[in-house]
Amino acid sequence: MKTATALVALVCGLLAGAAGAAPSPEPTRVSGQVLEVQTAGDYTYLRLKTAAGETWAAVPASTVSIGATVTIGDPMTMHDFESRTLKRRFDRIVFGTIDGPAGMVAAAPMAAPTPTAAAAPKAAPAAPAAASVTKAEGPDAKTVAEVATQPAALAGKTVVVRGTVVKFNGGIMGKNFVHLRDGTGSEADGSNDLLVLTLDQARVGDVVSATGTVRANVSFGSGYSYSVLVEGAALRK
Repeated sequence: MKTATALVALVCGLLAGAAGAAPSPEPTRVSGQVLEVQTAGDYTYLRLKTAAGETWAAVPASTVSIGATVTIGDPMTMHDFESRTLKRRFDRIVFGTIDGPAGMVAAAPMAAPTPTAAAAPKAAPAAPAAASVTKAEGPDAKTVAEVATQPAALAGKTVVVRGTVVKFNGGIMGKNFVHLRDGTGSEADGSNDLLVLTLDQARVGDVVSATGTVRANVSFGSGYSYSVLVEGAALRK
């Protein structure tokens, strides 16, 4: 299973203060000099001068200095994005998080995201690894590796997977995108990481049991496709 570090930016639908936003693939980092700063609600909007030209970026509300050079990690590009809080539309904008302290004097605290189709994507940094987690119990219990390596056999079936949340992205297509790891599988082929789609909330580091339906060969368009994922999942700690 291949996971995109930009996280499934994937998406068409109502987002956040966002209407009609459609994603496209991008590099894992976007760097540039800050030319303009506007903060509205939970997000700070930055006009950046990059090697490829000027672009707008949105990051969790932060104090950023004009003239500073910042790097945006886990970028997700949205086209034709409307910010209702700013009352303006962006032809193109990159959502992500600021890597490191450069240009950021202090970060404003962020409230836990509310599950709603009208919420902008809120990305949490991925944990570097997950320790071994005890497998869930019951006839539908599977490990991350078992689901990742048996997409055809498990497609359409209900599974229960227990693992550590290593990445959380909320408010995408009205769902939360959660990556689970349980210490099984291989980094080399991606079988150590499982994408779970849910309406429930979670934080990076939480150990949860996800009960949902396995789907194989899922494509969100714009080059984002997954050999396997679990959708409609209920999360329980």
